[in-house]
Amino acid sequence: MTYAEFFAQVKGQFMEADVSDVTEHLAYQFNITGEAEGIFYVEVKEGKLYVEPYEYFDRDAMFTAKAETLMKIASGEQDPILAVTLQKLKVEGNIDKALKLKDLIESKKKSAKKGGKK
Repeated sequence: MTYAEFFAQVKGQFMEADVSDVTEHLAYQFNITGEAEGIFYVEVKEGKLYVEPYEYFDRDAMFTAKAETLMKIASGEQDPILAVTLQKLKVEGNIDKALKLKDLIESKKKSAKKGGKK
Protein backbone atom coordinates (compact mmCIF):
# COMPACT_ATOMS: atom_id res chain seq x y z
CA MET A 1 0.00 0.00 0.00
CA THR A 2 1.29 3.45 -0.87
CA TYR A 3 1.12 6.45 1.45
CA ALA A 4 -1.54 8.05 -0.77
CA GLU A 5 -3.73 4.93 -0.59
CA PHE A 6 -3.24 4.65 3.16
CA PHE A 7 -3.99 8.34 3.75
CA ALA A 8 -7.20 8.17 1.69
CA GLN A 9 -8.42 5.19 3.74
CA VAL A 10 -7.45 6.55 7.15
CA LYS A 11 -8.90 9.99 6.34
CA GLY A 12 -12.20 8.30 5.48
CA GLN A 13 -12.14 6.51 8.84
CA PHE A 14 -11.42 9.67 10.85
CA MET A 15 -13.95 11.80 8.96
CA GLU A 16 -16.75 9.58 10.31
CA ALA A 17 -16.10 10.94 13.81
CA ASP A 18 -18.73 13.23 15.30
CA VAL A 19 -16.83 16.18 16.76
CA SER A 20 -19.75 18.60 16.87
CA ASP A 21 -19.71 18.65 20.68
CA VAL A 22 -15.92 18.93 21.09
CA THR A 23 -15.28 22.43 22.39
CA GLU A 24 -11.53 22.29 22.89
CA HIS A 25 -8.85 22.44 20.20
CA LEU A 26 -7.11 19.13 19.51
CA ALA A 27 -4.19 18.68 17.13
CA TYR A 28 -2.55 15.30 16.52
CA GLN A 29 0.28 14.39 14.20
CA PHE A 30 0.57 10.80 13.03
CA ASN A 31 3.91 9.42 11.84
CA ILE A 32 3.57 6.24 9.81
CA THR A 33 6.60 3.95 9.78
CA GLY A 34 7.43 1.10 7.42
CA GLU A 35 5.12 0.46 4.47
CA ALA A 36 3.13 3.59 3.50
CA GLU A 37 5.58 5.76 5.47
CA GLY A 38 4.50 9.37 5.82
CA ILE A 39 2.93 12.01 8.05
CA PHE A 40 -0.56 13.42 8.47
CA TYR A 41 -2.50 15.36 11.05
CA VAL A 42 -5.94 15.34 12.61
CA GLU A 43 -7.27 18.60 14.05
CA VAL A 44 -10.50 19.40 15.83
CA LYS A 45 -11.21 23.11 15.79
CA GLU A 46 -14.48 24.84 16.63
CA GLY A 47 -16.46 21.60 16.30
CA LYS A 48 -15.03 20.71 12.88
CA LEU A 49 -12.63 17.93 11.94
CA TYR A 50 -9.69 18.34 9.59
CA VAL A 51 -7.46 15.52 8.34
CA GLU A 52 -4.58 16.63 6.11
CA PRO A 53 -1.35 15.05 4.76
CA TYR A 54 1.03 17.52 6.42
CA GLU A 55 3.11 17.96 9.56
CA TYR A 56 1.50 19.91 12.38
CA PHE A 57 4.20 21.77 14.27
CA ASP A 58 1.99 23.19 17.05
CA ARG A 59 0.46 19.80 17.88
CA ASP A 60 -0.83 18.59 21.21
CA ALA A 61 0.39 15.03 20.71
CA MET A 62 2.31 12.95 18.20
CA PHE A 63 1.58 9.29 17.50
CA THR A 64 4.03 6.97 15.75
CA ALA A 65 3.09 3.51 14.48
CA LYS A 66 2.98 1.24 11.45
CA ALA A 67 0.22 1.88 8.91
CA GLU A 68 -1.52 -1.38 9.84
CA THR A 69 -1.72 -0.38 13.52
CA LEU A 70 -2.99 3.14 12.76
CA MET A 71 -5.65 1.76 10.42
CA LYS A 72 -6.86 -0.64 13.11
CA ILE A 73 -7.00 2.21 15.63
CA ALA A 74 -8.83 4.53 13.21
CA SER A 75 -11.39 1.84 12.35
CA GLY A 76 -12.00 1.00 16.00
CA GLU A 77 -10.55 -2.52 15.75
CA GLN A 78 -7.61 -1.68 18.06
CA ASP A 79 -7.85 0.25 21.32
CA PRO A 80 -5.20 3.02 21.22
CA ILE A 81 -4.41 2.58 24.93
CA LEU A 82 -3.85 -1.15 24.44
CA ALA A 83 -1.68 -0.38 21.39
CA VAL A 84 0.55 1.81 23.59
CA THR A 85 0.70 -0.94 26.23
CA LEU A 86 1.70 -3.47 23.56
CA GLN A 87 4.31 -0.97 22.27
CA LYS A 88 2.64 -0.82 18.85
CA LEU A 89 1.89 2.90 19.26
CA LYS A 90 4.30 5.53 20.56
CA VAL A 91 2.84 8.73 22.02
CA GLU A 92 4.63 12.01 22.70
CA GLY A 93 3.22 15.27 24.00
CA ASN A 94 0.16 16.12 26.07
CA ILE A 95 -1.08 12.77 27.38
CA ASP A 96 -4.44 14.17 28.54
CA LYS A 97 -5.20 15.40 25.02
CA ALA A 98 -3.73 12.23 23.48
CA LEU A 99 -6.23 10.16 25.47
CA LYS A 100 -9.06 12.04 23.73
CA LEU A 101 -8.14 10.19 20.52
CA LYS A 102 -10.09 7.25 21.91
CA ASP A 103 -13.13 9.52 22.37
CA LEU A 104 -12.89 10.64 18.73
CA ILE A 105 -12.81 7.05 17.51
CA GLU A 106 -15.67 6.03 19.78
CA SER A 107 -17.74 8.98 18.52
CA LYS A 108 -17.93 7.16 15.16
CA LYS A 109 -19.77 4.27 16.83
CA LYS A 110 -22.18 6.65 18.58
CA SER A 111 -22.75 8.57 15.36
CA ALA A 112 -23.49 5.34 13.47
CA LYS A 113 -26.03 4.31 16.11
CA LYS A 114 -27.76 7.69 15.76
CA GLY A 115 -28.11 7.06 12.05
CA GLY A 116 -25.16 8.97 10.66
CA LYS A 117 -23.27 12.21 11.12
CA LYS A 118 -24.89 15.36 12.40
